Amino acid sequence: MMTTDLDGALRRLSAADHPGLDGIDGAILSGIRARRDSRAGIRMAGIAGVGAIALGALAAGPGTPPASAAPLAPFGAAAPLAPSTLLMTDQ
Repeated sequence: MMTTDLDGALRRLSAADHPGLDGIDGAILSGIRARRDSRAGIRMAGIAGVGAIALGALAAGPGTPPASAAPLAPFGAAAPLAPSTLLMTDQ
């Protein structure tokens, strides 16, 4: 059977601070500041990207449907302005 000296364990915990804990507050706060600053840079880059896309969309203006060309029929009916069609009207 294992016995635990609870009073002795509590005395050891309260006796001395760990030497690495002396500057932990400053280290944690500086780490938080560094992460916040790096996120601010990423956030600003994202905002700039969204702004560039919006500016490009506004500069392009409303979308217009593409112009459709007249269908070409090389072996079908002749075009109205083809030389052969223009010459045949004189006859």
